[in-house]
Amino acid sequence: MAESKFADLKAPLLAGTVASVTGTAASAGLVLSALTALNATPSQTATAIFVLLLLYGGLSVVLSYRYQMPISIVWSTPGAAMLIGSGALHLGFPAAAGAFIVTALLLALTGVWSALGRLVSAIPKPIASAMLAGVIFHFCVAPFSSAAQYPVVVIPGLLVWLLLYRFATIWAAPAAMVTIFGIAATQFKYDETHIQLVPDLAFVTPEFSITAVISIAIPLYLVTMASQNLPGVAIMKSFGYEVPFRPVMLSTGLGAVVAGFFGGFSLNLAAITAALNANDHAHKDPNRRWLASVFGGFVYIAMAFVTGAVVSFVLGTPKDIVLATAGLALLGTIVNSVSSAVEQVELRLPAIVTFLVGASGIVVAGIGSAFWALMAGLIVWLWLSWRRKATK
Repeated sequence: MAESKFADLKAPLLAGTVASVTGTAASAGLVLSALTALNATPSQTATAIFVLLLLYGGLSVVLSYRYQMPISIVWSTPGAAMLIGSGALHLGFPAAAGAFIVTALLLALTGVWSALGRLVSAIPKPIASAMLAGVIFHFCVAPFSSAAQYPVVVIPGLLVWLLLYRFATIWAAPAAMVTIFGIAATQFKYDETHIQLVPDLAFVTPEFSITAVISIAIPLYLVTMASQNLPGVAIMKSFGYEVPFRPVMLSTGLGAVVAGFFGGFSLNLAAITAALNANDHAHKDPNRRWLASVFGGFVYIAMAFVTGAVVSFVLGTPKDIVLATAGLALLGTIVNSVSSAVEQVELRLPAIVTFLVGASGIVVAGIGSAFWALMAGLIVWLWLSWRRKATK
């Protein structure tokens, strides 16, 4: 009888663990790079990641148990990628934290006011994808530019990534990151005297500014909705699950408000890892797959308690090497984004304009390229749509 119960739990335990470990490993470099780019101190960076891991682990457990479906809550990987580019604005981390809280409130409001969700859905997917591709373009180049500066460290990681991308895609970015950091550990000196597993919590007093709201909060909200929440709902639906949208948006939005006071950014539905917990590998019985995301939630919580050591190590590694690992993790994202940007012929020009403006890195009136890229793409799209209607 005991063996039967273990067999029943083995598949969801394995699926949840793999989803949580690989998802976090593949995106941790991006999140660290984003927080560092926004001028967070090492203490603030460690605190933000610690709090985020606790919150999305706890929410995954509670929501999955409450609704008996595999609801996986994570941070926004595309959002982190976008935030790296926002570092060029030099707004200061308190201003960034204020923007995170505004994003969180918008996410919560989406759960209450369905019209806001419909408005976001009305933005053509190719334009949203092109904005993300443009913003992360320079970071996807980083692995190759860093290979010239640190060939002994980066090139083995590139080779591991290429090999595993062919045979085990999901492990490619995490294995490459482990390879690069493993070699880096033998090449550079690290200060081991101040390493602690659990960081001392550093509260951030948020500052609210129009510039930060326009440059960070609104693009982060749009990227999170377009790249995480809406695909997450669609993926869950493909496996036969109807996500309770309102309670999920409210709980993740309010959770992200709490995280914002500790420097953490948005919490949202998982997209890729959602599929890992919702498919038949998690359990043959769809009604039992919620166990996978519950186990995964406990794995997230466990990882939170080694945050301090991981952050200390990564921040002690040369920035170009950290960006190289982030770039490798983003290669799959930019491939998907570019593919989506050009999939509709009539939207290719607006999407390409969006991509180019985003990749330019321009800052106008203190507002970064993510916002201007979206505006440029929407203007070109609306103009061409109006012209087509006028000539019919």
